[in-house]
Amino acid sequence: QVQLVESGGGLVQPGGSLRVSCVRSGRLFSVNAMGWYRQVPGKERELVAVVTSDGSTNYADSVKGRFTISRYNAKSIMYLQMNSLKPEDTAVYYCNLNGVPLGGRAMDYWGKGTLVTVSS
Repeated sequence: QVQLVESGGGLVQPGGSLRVSCVRSGRLFSVNAMGWYRQVPGKERELVAVVTSDGSTNYADSVKGRFTISRYNAKSIMYLQMNSLKPEDTAVYYCNLNGVPLGGRAMDYWGKGTLVTVSS
């Protein structure tokens, strides 16, 4: 069974940096894309950054130039490096993976999230 576990959230001052991690356990036939989403209470979950199977990346306009997504170890580990953090980056950050399980069809997997708070 595939599981995604995020870590690295916490409290950081405006202008600071933080790196959140996502570790995947369990086997998949293939991975289509991995990404980070975030959500604040009362708002819809939004895409922050995504890395596709060929290594292409895409970012929300609000984080371009400040956040960097990366993945390693046969797509088992994914990071989101966040620099120049702003109070509006405060949210629960979720790890997402779209992949094909053994003998199955493509589906989305989600972690439980890690809270990032940007405040002085």
